[in-house]
Amino acid sequence: MLAFNGAVLAGLASVTDKDLPPQTKAFGALAVLALGAAAMLLLLVVRPRLRGIDRASFPHWARLDEDEIRACMDGDTRAARIRVLSILAVRKFTCLRRAVDLSLAALALLALAAAGLAL
Repeated sequence: MLAFNGAVLAGLASVTDKDLPPQTKAFGALAVLALGAAAMLLLLVVRPRLRGIDRASFPHWARLDEDEIRACMDGDTRAARIRVLSILAVRKFTCLRRAVDLSLAALALLALAAAGLAL
């Protein structure tokens, strides 16, 4: 999706010096904003989360020494790990869904911009 949004943005950048009707420019500008926001959300989806504030994440385990890790492994941590992974997955898929929605909105705006050229 990042590649798609980047390609569309590059294509739009190639027409910035053209004399276009104001309506087409307005829809094109809105499409660029939507694609930029979608790209930002997609980058946040792939950005690693390294805070490690919970006791079931890799960043937390990375700060422990071997004895502390063994001590933590005495209990069953599956429920905590499932909770942490589920929170991460929901956060990532929510951003991904919004990015897809913004990309689709940008395509609709580009269709309106193209229709403005045809008139």
